Amino acid sequence: MPVRCVRLERLRRLIAFAVLSVIPLAGVDDQRTATAAGPVRVAMKNVFYHFSDSIAVHIIELQGQLIPTKPPQIVIFDDKDSFKLAFRYAQIAISADSLANVLNQRVFAASDAPIKDLVIQSTGNIVVVKGTLHRQGNISFETTGTLATTSDGRIRLHAQHVKAAHLPVKGLMDLLGIEIAKLINTKQVSGVTAEKDDLILDPQLILPPPRIEGRVTAVQIVGNEIVQTFGQKGDANFAEGLRGNYMAYRDNELQFGKLTMHDTDMILIDMDPQDPFDFYLDHYKDQLVAGYSKTTPTFGLRVYMRDFNKLKSAAKVSH
Repeated sequence: MPVRCVRLERLRRLIAFAVLSVIPLAGVDDQRTATAAGPVRVAMKNVFYHFSDSIAVHIIELQGQLIPTKPPQIVIFDDKDSFKLAFRYAQIAISADSLANVLNQRVFAASDAPIKDLVIQSTGNIVVVKGTLHRQGNISFETTGTLATTSDGRIRLHAQHVKAAHLPVKGLMDLLGIEIAKLINTKQVSGVTAEKDDLILDPQLILPPPRIEGRVTAVQIVGNEIVQTFGQKGDANFAEGLRGNYMAYRDNELQFGKLTMHDTDMILIDMDPQDPFDFYLDHYKDQLVAGYSKTTPTFGLRVYMRDFNKLKSAAKVSH
């Protein structure tokens, strides 16, 4: 074969090889881009999770997903507005004090809110709610009631006894046809509605970001805490075999500080498993600095973190 023909044949093969090499790579890149903003699986166990300085919940157990709220942007761990936490199953307890802070600081925070200065206590299976009726001249009131779930997955506080200015009034309300729903107008309040003599709370709307998504399937009072069950417990989750207290993340992409993980495999681990993992997203960098991390043979990340409430100085978390 002439030299010129040999050279042309070699050139043709090189071009064909280059084309065949590029095509699969482009396909992989397109596939990765398509799944980058997909949900990240999450599992948690025994975590005391701070939403703010005065609002926290105890996550006893959780299985779910972090779902990006601004696709094609991926889940950004540091940005609580970049994802929502969708529950497949969860048991979450909130103290009476934290629930009162949620209602005072978020739900009824507006200057014209119908209710102010709420204080919540629990006794046995009874919830006691005290406060003032702002639109009724700041008259003090006290409601004693029970908790139950609604058919659409919210929490119903059924008022059994009501006092206004320390006088029993529920009987008078019934006699005059005046219901709590009319006395407390909640049309402009997010996360709380009134039905006859009941208040309906929606945990998906009343808590600060990150936003949660799930239906309450059971609710009970344990001591001074309200324990909510979301969804139904299914098969074992991907982190079922882990010991201690943790927050585990798997699949798709997640940005954690300056690190972006592809095919996410990250577990935040409590350095002291003797008590709940005290975690505060707003100040997790301080918890990171007080701990250490390891890389697994498959490039997973294991982050051992100090409890937020055990950081040496409050000054570290005040900036």
